[in-house]
Amino acid sequence: MGAVVTAVIAIAAVVLGWITIEMACKPCLETGRRAMDRALDPNYDPDSPTTAGGGGGASATEPLLGDLSASTAPPAKAI
Repeated sequence: MGAVVTAVIAIAAVVLGWITIEMACKPCLETGRRAMDRALDPNYDPDSPTTAGGGGGASATEPLLGDLSASTAPPAKAI
C-alpha cells in the first residue's frame, strides 16, 4: 500500500510542477507554440508578401526605418 501512496504523491507532484511551469512561462510558451504551428502548417509561405508582418505590421517591402527627416517631434534645446 505504501508504494501506491508514493506513486500517487509523485504523480501529483509532477502534475503540479507542470501546471506551475505552464503558468510561469505562459507568454514564452504561447509564442513558441504559435511559431511551431506556423512552421508545421503546409499552407504557410514565409516568402508570401500577404503573410509578412503578421497583420498590421510593416510589409516586407517597407524600409525598417521611415523618413527620419520628417520627424514631428520639436527640436531639442541646447544647454
